[in-house]
Amino acid sequence: MAYVTSRPGSEQHLRDLALLRRVRDRIDREYAQPLDVEALARGVNMSAGHLSRLFRASYGESPYSYLMTRRIERAMALLRRGDLSVTEVCFTVGCSSLGTFSTRFTELVGVPPSTYRHEAAEATAGMAPCVAKRVTRPVRNREVPATEPQLA
Repeated sequence: MAYVTSRPGSEQHLRDLALLRRVRDRIDREYAQPLDVEALARGVNMSAGHLSRLFRASYGESPYSYLMTRRIERAMALLRRGDLSVTEVCFTVGCSSLGTFSTRFTELVGVPPSTYRHEAAEATAGMAPCVAKRVTRPVRNREVPATEPQLA
């Protein structure tokens, strides 16, 4: 969807970036709510396709991938606590499918949630929660190969 505007392109680009920050902030705040790209796009008066293209161009991943990363980060913290089952964590962070949650968790973290729960509890014992969060943070887009820098 292209906008027809009398404003220069750089102003439109800045407007789009402000809208994308609103979308990203909403995902960060409401990750546990049932969110989908269509709902996020409606919130900023864009089509879902246009939002996805702009979001990927600006942040390097789709809105859905960003949402799932936020959910997995929160799940990691809950699993480190150890007082909830993997299924309870799945639903607490807003996932509706245990299979999708487990698959995405394994892609980002490198081990299944049940394994992480057992290993992380031992590995982060005695660490301050803020330090544990920092050292166990998943690497976004681990599945996407890095590109080589272009030298001119």
